[in-house]
Amino acid sequence: MAVVAAFLACLTGCSSEIEGEARGTGGGSVTAQTEATARERVATGDIAPTPGVPEELDYVALGDSLAVGVGSERGYVERYAGHLRDDTGSSLRVANFGVSGQTAPELLGVLRNDPEIRAALRRAEVVTFNTGINDLGEAGRSYENGTCGGPNGQECLREAVGSIERDWDSVTAEIVRLRSPDDAIIRTTGLGYTPNVGGVFKPYLAEVNRHIAASADRNGIPRVQVRLGGEGLSADGVHPNGEGYEEISAALRTLGYEPSGLG
Repeated sequence: MAVVAAFLACLTGCSSEIEGEARGTGGGSVTAQTEATARERVATGDIAPTPGVPEELDYVALGDSLAVGVGSERGYVERYAGHLRDDTGSSLRVANFGVSGQTAPELLGVLRNDPEIRAALRRAEVVTFNTGINDLGEAGRSYENGTCGGPNGQECLREAVGSIERDWDSVTAEIVRLRSPDDAIIRTTGLGYTPNVGGVFKPYLAEVNRHIAASADRNGIPRVQVRLGGEGLSADGVHPNGEGYEEISAALRTLGYEPSGLG
């Protein structure tokens, strides 16, 4: 039980060497996929362009340490951008607004109030987002400390689930308000990558994931839930390593690149 709680709490409170070596906290870093531009590869016949997809795509990534890519030099955002470039023949400009430790209310706040992020979303052809695990981690830490309260000492976990579900819906609504899934490639990872969570925490995590699935479906947003084993985790036992991030990006790739309205 203590191991599980440590995992959950680490997502909000750890300051491991791996996290320190990661690419900061996101904050809107912008990179261009330029090592061998997709346009050049199309011109040489190495790759066929995807009909209806623009030659240049703006990709906005939102989320916590998973979006930042803590645990590897290249997270799922960079890897998914590479798949997009290779599969569509388009060049990409990536704006990664991931922030390590970010909670769902914090993401909702920047979506509503940060003009840079709002403007980036309005012009994005591709959006990925994840949120919620840090909120559950805070409750997990309270449970381990014996300060959770309520029946069986689990009241804070029940409250966290309700809050995450409400905030998830609000985050999704804000993203959809700024960029419709009818006109952009919008994808989410859910919380499914979480490893080795069992015992008292398992039903709460499962409930959040069920809600995320239903909410994403209602909003027409394809999703993936990847559960990683030990080989897909970094040395901290919490965040994915390169293999894990590749598994997440590959799962996103299998969703294809609809909508057809792009272009």
